[in-house]
Amino acid sequence: MNLEFYRPTLEALRPYIEGYYFISPQEHSDDLHYRTFPNNFFIVSVSQGVAIEMDENKLIVRHSSEQTVVSNFVSRYTTPIEVIYDGPVLEITIYFKPLGINHFIENTHGLFQHSTALDFNPFPDFIPCMSEILAIPDRKIQRKKLEEYWLSKLLVKEFQPMKEIILAIESEQKIEDIALANGFSRQYLSKLFTKVVGKSPMEYRKIHRFRTAIAKQKTMKSLTELSHESLFYDQSHLIKDFRQFTFVNPYTFFKKVDTDQEYVWLFI
Repeated sequence: MNLEFYRPTLEALRPYIEGYYFISPQEHSDDLHYRTFPNNFFIVSVSQGVAIEMDENKLIVRHSSEQTVVSNFVSRYTTPIEVIYDGPVLEITIYFKPLGINHFIENTHGLFQHSTALDFNPFPDFIPCMSEILAIPDRKIQRKKLEEYWLSKLLVKEFQPMKEIILAIESEQKIEDIALANGFSRQYLSKLFTKVVGKSPMEYRKIHRFRTAIAKQKTMKSLTELSHESLFYDQSHLIKDFRQFTFVNPYTFFKKVDTDQEYVWLFI
């Protein structure tokens, strides 16, 4: 079973939402089980008829006779999360790009103080509207309603120079140089970045480098070439980070994971 990952159809949402997927009882077996790996997105899941258990490295979603809609988020993780579905569920999961959630919610600092939480309910109409969307049987209409809802919450904000800072961090410029170019101390830059992105600049950079390597692996001839093209110092640096983010070496990871998929999961 594969989770089908959708990109936003509305142009206005594409700068802020990477994509989303749905799970319904008709689309998965009772033993859906996979690992998801660190990324720089803010991830929101909305489920109905479930009981959720969450800790640092495992998320268990169990079928429940209670039809309550619950919503949780993950803003930060640096090791794989094992996801287990026990029984049929209804679920929508949305991936917000770095800075993306800030364009829908006024004060995200409180959210980013927690790596994960089981009580994401940002608007008075959020749970009722998500419940209605979950109940729609037609996937095309479901997607339309979901995107219309988030468009209705879109806030016009400017995040300069933070957009440029993110690009500089992704291009491996020194953190000290980035701070100096913006008139900040390194400590202030780290505090500001964590406030709006949910992780430190160095942590963001490591995850971005890891994800870049996954995206480029199919076109590389060797791990040495992949290390160079993904801005790792050398091959041993790449192997070290892959062990942290996946619990396995890159040889094993790329053998088990289909990196051609729209999004990268390891089904178990």
